[in-house]
Amino acid sequence: MKGLPDGIIPASHYARGCYFTLSNTKSPFKHLIYPIPEVGGLGVHVTLDLNGQVKFGPDVEWIKGIDDIPSFLNMFDYSVREDRANQFYPAIRKYYPSLKDGSLEPGYAGIRPKLSGPEEGPTDFVVQGEDIHGISGLVNLFGIESPGLTSSMAIAEHVAAKLLK
Repeated sequence: MKGLPDGIIPASHYARGCYFTLSNTKSPFKHLIYPIPEVGGLGVHVTLDLNGQVKFGPDVEWIKGIDDIPSFLNMFDYSVREDRANQFYPAIRKYYPSLKDGSLEPGYAGIRPKLSGPEEGPTDFVVQGEDIHGISGLVNLFGIESPGLTSSMAIAEHVAAKLLK
């Protein structure tokens, strides 16, 4: 961004993440399950949508060489290849050992901007106000990953406090 001092905007890393859905069976889960986090993400975890559909994911596939983000996002393939399920089965069976072969269907994929890259530890949210960059009325938010949505009201209160100082 023009006008910001050097070093204010953190480096961006991008990870593609896929989800698979559980098919042909009633949900064996009544709540979310998060395995021990792995490098780059929270691990392949269980999410239940509003209809009770079980979703497993996301995995982490690092994307390199993004120079022009708008062009990249317009040409990116968001489909989920069926063969990626081969990486999901062992991860899911750590907490759901009775998962049957062939019970995963491709769901959806997305791209997550991240503050930490491959082989780096997780980085927490970055909230920058005038005290950091010197521009009145500007609050930058970087790296709002999970549990960012859950934390959104607390983050909003923090941003409002920065703006009302």
